[in-house]
Amino acid sequence: MRNLIVHSTLTITIMAITMLYSCQDAKKQGKEVPQTDGETADMVKNFGGLALYTVRDAMGLDAKATLKSVADAGYTYIESAGYADGKFYNMSPLDFKNYVNKIGLTPKSAHQGSVTLDNADSMMADVKVAGFEYFVVPVPPMGLFKFDQATRTMSMTGGAVNLARILDTLGEKANAAGLKLLYHNHDFEFIKDEDGIVPIDYLLENCNPELVNFQMDLYWVTKAGADPIAYFEKYPGRFKAWHVKDMDEQGRFAPVGKGTIDFAPILSKKELSGMKYYLVEQDMTFDGLEPLEAIKISHSGLSKFGFK
Repeated sequence: MRNLIVHSTLTITIMAITMLYSCQDAKKQGKEVPQTDGETADMVKNFGGLALYTVRDAMGLDAKATLKSVADAGYTYIESAGYADGKFYNMSPLDFKNYVNKIGLTPKSAHQGSVTLDNADSMMADVKVAGFEYFVVPVPPMGLFKFDQATRTMSMTGGAVNLARILDTLGEKANAAGLKLLYHNHDFEFIKDEDGIVPIDYLLENCNPELVNFQMDLYWVTKAGADPIAYFEKYPGRFKAWHVKDMDEQGRFAPVGKGTIDFAPILSKKELSGMKYYLVEQDMTFDGLEPLEAIKISHSGLSKFGFK
């Protein structure tokens, strides 16, 4: 059923974020691009991961050149967000793995927004061959994710109980495929639903921890008014990965170190959280800043908070 795998969920997510944070085309603005705090290619230290969703447009134009730019910026591992028809960015799973390994990158996790209970087995087989360790469900799958254009809010249908059952089933399949399943949050999972349930809490308390764990997006947790450390304390060991994403004073996405989020105290609780790896991500850029430049600024900013 690979020819039926589509990006409907990912497309909805992109549309939602775009409508939440509309901006002019940076190329048309012609504004000066901020510098990377004096960091040069010779000074770049290699550490940390990048969510390729950040550079999705460049990946669509020239995936191999973009991946090389990611490696040159100092990142050592990556998370994909581009899978269709059994390929990652138009490369077979094995070709993708061989190329990224050749340029010094390690496939760490794959965001698979189009996963269903029917296509999961074949999709997970491809993710495994491509060298990934973690299979990430980026939003409630199978049409459960919703975006309200009138209120510009994200939500889901079906309820937390239903989603927990789906994730447990996907977790079983991932385990059988030799992968680890994670669920990635936005802000709506931290808000009580019509049944009075906080979805993220229900998932943490009811999904099998041997099969399902979580990728905490620090921006969206902050956007929801929740405290990452409080979640680490209440649910220790469940957040195997983080998306490190900053927020400017207007509430928009910002390069790491250029926003308002203090990542240092969060990072100090790394062990408590269960974090095994982290990824820089920036869903959109503003004021003339190109994504490929933003990832350099973020990489420089990581060291300010102690990330290694």
